[in-house]
Parts: sequence; C-alpha cells; structure tokens
Amino acid sequence: MLAPDRLAALDSFLIDLNRASGEVIAPLFRADHGLEDKGTAIWFDPVTAADKGAEAAIRKLITEHYPDHGVIGEEYGEDRPDAEFVWVLDPVDGTRAFIAGLPVWTTLIGLRHEGRPVLGSIGQPYIGELYIGHAGGSRLIARGTEKVLKVRACPKLTDAIIATTDPEGCFSGAELGAWTQVRAAAKLARLGCDAYAYAMVAAGTMDMVIEAGLKSWDIESAIPLIEGAGGLVTNWRGNPVGQQGGQIVIAGDRACLDEALVALRRSAN
Repeated sequence: MLAPDRLAALDSFLIDLNRASGEVIAPLFRADHGLEDKGTAIWFDPVTAADKGAEAAIRKLITEHYPDHGVIGEEYGEDRPDAEFVWVLDPVDGTRAFIAGLPVWTTLIGLRHEGRPVLGSIGQPYIGELYIGHAGGSRLIARGTEKVLKVRACPKLTDAIIATTDPEGCFSGAELGAWTQVRAAAKLARLGCDAYAYAMVAAGTMDMVIEAGLKSWDIESAIPLIEGAGGLVTNWRGNPVGQQGGQIVIAGDRACLDEALVALRRSAN
C-alpha cells in the first residue's frame, strides 16, 4: 500500500500530466492533426500529431520529476517496464473519434505500483473534464469544481445502459454473438464512445462497458478509477484484469455483471 502523502503527491502530479497533454492536444482538435495510418490492423489504424506530441509531453514531465519511474506508452513503447512505479499511457484513446471531430476521445494515464494499477485518470480536455481515482475514492474535476464519483445501483441487465466501441470492428464472430445477446437483454446500448464510456460508468450515468482486443494502455487507467467509484473491472470470465488487456467488462453493479457474464463466458479466451 502507498502511504497517503505519497499517493496524494502522485495524484497531484497526474493532474499536471493531464494539463500538459491537453495543452498539446487541444490546438490540434478539429484542426490539421497530421494524420497517419499505422498499418498494423486489418482496418484503418490512425495516429496523429496529437497522439505523438501528447505522449512526448507526458514522458518529458515524468523524466523530469520521477526519473526512476518506468513508462509504457502506445506511441513510444516501453522504458523500464519492471520499475517499482510504471506509468501506462494512451495519449489519445479514440483517435477515430478525434479525427472525426467528436469530443468522446480521452487521454488515459494510469500508474502501476509493484505491478498493480493503483492510480488512474480519464481526461477530456476539450470539454474540461478529468475523471481521476484510486483506492481512496474517485472524483470528477471540471470547471473549477470537484465531485465525488459513485457508480449507480443496477442489479438487472434489463435496466442497464451498456456500451462498446465498435461491435463489428472489435469482436470476433463468437464475441459478436455474445455481445449481441447481452445487448438484446439490456435497456439501451451506445456505440463509439471509447473510454469516455468508462468514465460514465464511474459517474453513474451508464452501467456497463464490454470490449475485446484491448491493450494494457486501453484499460489500466480505468481500473483504479472504476474501483474507487465502487465498480468492477473483470475479464469475460469474471476474473481480475491486473496488467492484462484483452476481453474486458466494466460494470457498476455486481449483479448486473453476473448476468452479462452468463453470455460472455461462452466466448471468453
């Protein structure tokens, strides 16, 4: 366990990292963002100057303030991934939304301590929201105010608002069948929100997010945030995620999660 004063210092530093990345990204949103195609996926896999510039800015601050910390980032790879403290970065999660001018992209920054995610944030600088959390609790910092985050009770899947990014692009045949079954049972489903949907579970406006094929930087920042708000993050078998990506479920209510897992376990890796 981290001492409270050390955790508070890292929490404050995480806010600074979000501020620095936002200063890089904001001028490029709905502007000339230097679009490239990574060419690493079957479908269009874009990267922009915002992705690269924001991660570089975050890494620079980490090196200046915590030179013994490791970093794992989507754009620039690993640096001391076995360090006691390791920052896990996705500077622009939802790049497809970013290039389309939709403000549901986010900056994901998580911190591991001794291999375990302990602190994380989901930032949306264009609309001025920062969702941040750890074991001591989660909060939203927005427009000069702070608000405690708490997931909402939703024990029945039939009452749930759920989300995924892109069923046809992200799920295999069996996974798509599992998603379709859960979606048929849920009250409402929303698509294309990327990690912003994770923040909405923490905020208590959505109940579940189901994804597959995630990397560590896609999910690690959300784990302390969701758990700090009283929610859960598991794989499709219902087990803890830890440093792993892959098939992920984020939920606000254990009973609702258990209902969804009945379908998801059949397609679990």
